[in-house]
Amino acid sequence: MRRSVARNLSLCALAVSMVAVGAAAPPSSASGGSSGAPQKVPVAVGHGGAVASVDADASAAGIEVLRNGGNAVDAAVATAAALGVTEPYSAGVGGGGYFVYYDAKTRQVHSIDGRETAPLNAGSDLFLENGRPLAFADAVTSGLSVGTPGTPATWASALDAWGSKGLGAVLEPAERLARDGFTVDDTFRSQTASNEARFRNFPDTSRLFLPGGQLPVVGSTFRNPDLARTYAQLARQGVGAIYHGDIGADVVKTVNAPPVDPASGWNARPGELSTKDLKAYAAKFQTPTRTSYRGLGVYSIAPSSSGGTTVGEALNILERTDLSKASKARYLHRFIEASRIAFADRGRWVGDPAAEDVPTGQLLSQRFADARGCLIQDDAVLTSPLAPGDPRHPGTCGRTGDQAAPTTYEGENTTHLTVADKWGNVVAYTLTIESTGGSGITVPGRGFLLNNELTDFSFAPANPAVHDPNLPGPGKRPRSSIAPTIVLDRANKPVVAVGSPGGATIITTVLQTLTGFLDRGLPLVDAIAAPRASQRNAAQTELEPGLYDSPLRAELESIGHSFKLNPEIGAATGVQRLPDGRWLAAAEKVRRGGGSAMVVDPGH
Repeated sequence: MRRSVARNLSLCALAVSMVAVGAAAPPSSASGGSSGAPQKVPVAVGHGGAVASVDADASAAGIEVLRNGGNAVDAAVATAAALGVTEPYSAGVGGGGYFVYYDAKTRQVHSIDGRETAPLNAGSDLFLENGRPLAFADAVTSGLSVGTPGTPATWASALDAWGSKGLGAVLEPAERLARDGFTVDDTFRSQTASNEARFRNFPDTSRLFLPGGQLPVVGSTFRNPDLARTYAQLARQGVGAIYHGDIGADVVKTVNAPPVDPASGWNARPGELSTKDLKAYAAKFQTPTRTSYRGLGVYSIAPSSSGGTTVGEALNILERTDLSKASKARYLHRFIEASRIAFADRGRWVGDPAAEDVPTGQLLSQRFADARGCLIQDDAVLTSPLAPGDPRHPGTCGRTGDQAAPTTYEGENTTHLTVADKWGNVVAYTLTIESTGGSGITVPGRGFLLNNELTDFSFAPANPAVHDPNLPGPGKRPRSSIAPTIVLDRANKPVVAVGSPGGATIITTVLQTLTGFLDRGLPLVDAIAAPRASQRNAAQTELEPGLYDSPLRAELESIGHSFKLNPEIGAATGVQRLPDGRWLAAAEKVRRGGGSAMVVDPGH
C-alpha cells in the first residue's frame, strides 16, 4: 500500500506537470483593477512559489509579495487581505479563521486559531427568545450574531511569528485593489443579488454594495475607498486600531446598535459586544492535529475547529480499506459511511477546548477508528442520526457513548487560500465571515461586513438527552468545520496542502480531495474538480450533479443509500510539491466561477 501511494503521487505529479507547465503566465497587473486584470486558470506549475485562491486579483496579490522577496506567510496575509476586497461576502477583517503553517527550516507544522469569540457576558441562552430558539434568519442578520473578529489578530500573529515583512507591506496590494477597484464577475453579482433584500435593511451596506441603489453590473469596476482607508490605517497603526482603537470602537457601536433603515421594518437584534471583548481577544497558537495515513503525516487544525479531528478520524477509518483498488461504488460507499461515523462523533465531543473537555487525542486514535469503522458493511447502510462512540473507552465494535443527535445547522460560505514559497514553506489558510454576506451589517465608514459567526453555536441542544459541547458561553469560540490541511512525507517534507470553504461540507470536501489524490491517483486539479458527495450524519447524502446524475447513484441506492441534490459543494484550492522541486498550484475549474492558480516563475 505504501508503494502504491508513492507510485500514485509520482504518476500524478508527472501527468499534471506535463499538461500544466506554463499554464499561467505572469499576471499583467499584480494589483488587479479594471484594466489588465489577471486571468483565472485552475492549475499552474513553476518555481519560486505558488498561490491558489478563488480569485485572480487575490492570487496576484500573493504572487506580488512572493516576487518582492516575501515568504509564504507574507503572501498568505496579502492574499487574504485582497480576498477581503474581492470576496467581501466570504471573508474580511470583520471575521475569523484558521491558519496552518509548515516551516521548511524546522520541518514542523504550526497553527493559529483565529476564531471569533462570543461576548464575555454571553450565556447558553444567547439565541433563545421567550424560551425558544430564534429562527436562523432572525439571528443571522443581527448584532446578536457577531463575534469578536479574529482575522486581524491572526494576520499580526502569523507575521510576527513567521513572516519576513511588516503588516503595512503585505497590505499594500489589497489597499491598492480596494482603492482602484476590481472587475465585477457573475459570482460577485449573484452573491450580491442573493443578499439584496437584507442588504437594503442597512443604509451603509446598501450604499457600498448596491451602488446607485442597483446591483453591480458584470464587467463594471467596483471600488471600496472606505476599506482602502481602513487598510491604510492598519498599515500605519497595526491591528491595535481594531482591538484597542477607533476602528474597534466603531465595530462595538455597530454591533450594539445596528444602523438599520427605519423604513425597512427589520428588527436587527442588538448584540452585547464591548471594548473589553476586543481588548481580551487573542489568536491562539496551538498544536495542530496529526494522523498517519498510508505512511504520510496529515496535519490540520485542532479544536475549536472540528475539521482536523473529523477528517482525521474518517481517514483512520478508511485506512483499513485499499481505496486504490476499490470500485467507484465501493470507494464512495466507504467514504460516505466513514464521514457519517466521524460526524456522529464530532457532534458529541468537539467544542471549544477552553470551555469543554474535548478528547482530541482519543478521537484521532486508530483504536477508536477501528472500533467505529467495524460498523461499516459493504452491502448495507448505517442509519442516521447515528449514535456517537466514546473515544475515551472505545471498547468493542458498536459500543456507543450516548444517544443519537442530529447534526446542527452550519452556514456554507467561507474562502480558502493555499500558498508555498521558494524556501519550501507552506500555508493553508481558511478565513470566513460565516454566511454569504455575514451579518449583512457594514461598519459605517470602514468598508467591511461583520461576521455572523456566533450562529455556528447550537441555539439549543439537538437532543436534550445528549450533552452538546457547542452551546454559547462567555468568551467561547463556536465550533467550526474549517480544515486547512498539510500532508508531509516520511522525511517531513510537503506532499500536498488543501482546504475549502463550505461550512460543514468543508470536512467532506477535504476528505474526498485527499482520498481522490492520495488513493485514487487523480491529479490534484482533478481531485478538486471531481463531483462531490457530503454525508454529515443525516438521513440523506448530498450529491453534486456529476454524481446525482450518474449510474453510481442507482448502484448505491440499491444497498440503501438515500441522496439529495446539492448544486455546488465547496470551492477548494491546493498546492503540491513536485519531485523536481517545482510547485503545482490548483484551484476549481468551475465552482464559484473557477479559481485562480498562479506561480512566480512558470518557465520550464
